[in-house]
Amino acid sequence: MSSTLTDTVRRIAAHVDRLSDDLVAVRRDIHANPELAWTEKRTTMLVAERLEAVGARVQLLPRSGLIAEVGPADGPLVALRADLDALPVRDTSDDPWRSTADEIAHACGHDVHTTALLGAGLALTAAHRAEPLPGRVRLLFQPAEEIMPGGALEVIAAGGLDDVGHVFGLHCDPTLDVGQVGLREGPITGAADAVAVRLTGEGGHTSRPHLTQDLTYALAKVITDLPAALSRRLDPRAGASVVWGLVRAGAAGNVIPAVGEARGTVRLLDATAWDTAQEIITQIIRDVVAPYGVKAEVDYVRGVPPVVNEPAATALLTAAVRSALGDDAVTGTTQSLGGEDFAWYLEQVPGAMGRLGTRTPGGHTYDLHQGNLRIDERSVGLGARVLAAAAVHAWGAVHPPSTRPK
Repeated sequence: MSSTLTDTVRRIAAHVDRLSDDLVAVRRDIHANPELAWTEKRTTMLVAERLEAVGARVQLLPRSGLIAEVGPADGPLVALRADLDALPVRDTSDDPWRSTADEIAHACGHDVHTTALLGAGLALTAAHRAEPLPGRVRLLFQPAEEIMPGGALEVIAAGGLDDVGHVFGLHCDPTLDVGQVGLREGPITGAADAVAVRLTGEGGHTSRPHLTQDLTYALAKVITDLPAALSRRLDPRAGASVVWGLVRAGAAGNVIPAVGEARGTVRLLDATAWDTAQEIITQIIRDVVAPYGVKAEVDYVRGVPPVVNEPAATALLTAAVRSALGDDAVTGTTQSLGGEDFAWYLEQVPGAMGRLGTRTPGGHTYDLHQGNLRIDERSVGLGARVLAAAAVHAWGAVHPPSTRPK
């Protein structure tokens, strides 16, 4: 890495370090006041006010979320993204900054993502004020990542990727120690869809299933037979997974109900299989229930494709992690079946997402989407360093120091 890039990354890192205590306080504030998808008004205004106070150019999105730019008015443009929304999960921690909202919590680490990006924006602005930066950064504070097909599409529609050369993001990973960043070229997440099945029949007495439609039995067949049949209809290498999160039918043990439902997710490792999954799954469900005389309504929501890290962008992010945190910070990671609407950005411009370690070394390994999730708060400042460094390295790829216009 050139001395110019090294010096720029170090200058920005020093600004992040000076913000460290403030960023932790912001993260705790956001954690204590979580907001669900499309309702992230308070979080949006908190971020907007902090950025406007240092002169960033801020554009509020129609419902929630914002786009901001820092740095010079021209030059190569890099986008950095964070997501704002929380989950409908009860916070079960006993931290003083635990959620104050009933059954809502930042159980996926979006409070860390948001604060790290804010920190990167504030540090980049301070660095630019001291010495002009060679490029611009667009900060995408995106709403509604946790619902399908995700708020990324609204950010794109609002011009969030216009003229952008690269886009980068980080996602908390509680299986990695703080100070590590998991990186992978190519697919790093899976495609994710939502499926809801509603069965209806006449219902009746459990002593006479042959005189009515045994809806509960049919629903059970859907729950078990769909995953089994799908494994024979799609290429096994696609890694298809159907998991049910809600199953509901009936209110009494001796009554065959007239209505039942099941809701779950469909996840695949392969984008080609994702293109055909909806049609195949819908047909399987109808075929499974046909012998039982019930009617099936299938509500299939096509969610997000896999996040596919572009090779050159992954190399830039890797270099950014090394320069911001040191060589030992880089670690490999595997493709998961988790869905992430960051994928929509990568269908428009080259970019990459890394996994930000949040586990205290030697400490407990938490799981995402659980109310007891805790993170090592050092990850906030480290994430800010990495995001800012990614912009610096992307600028260098556009205009290497030896050829950069004066």
